[in-house]
Amino acid sequence: MDLLCIQQSAIKVYYAETEVGNYFADILVENKIIVEIKAGKGEIIKEHEMQIFNYLKATNYEVGLLLHFGEKPTFKRVVFSNEYK
Repeated sequence: MDLLCIQQSAIKVYYAETEVGNYFADILVENKIIVEIKAGKGEIIKEHEMQIFNYLKATNYEVGLLLHFGEKPTFKRVVFSNEYK
């Protein structure tokens, strides 16, 4: 099964229900999941988690995947339901 994956896809960003600009996702999967890619030493840090959380909060997307390629590759799934936005 092939999944539609788009690199650097423009996503509308909202603040208080007003469109304020665009964010460019590293990868957008099936127009449902934002994938944020990080690389560096160590593991996922809190700032990376907050970054993907804020992307979900400011867009109509509910699921994000944070991929970190370092000494030990790790990932984190982040969910923020639209009912709380």
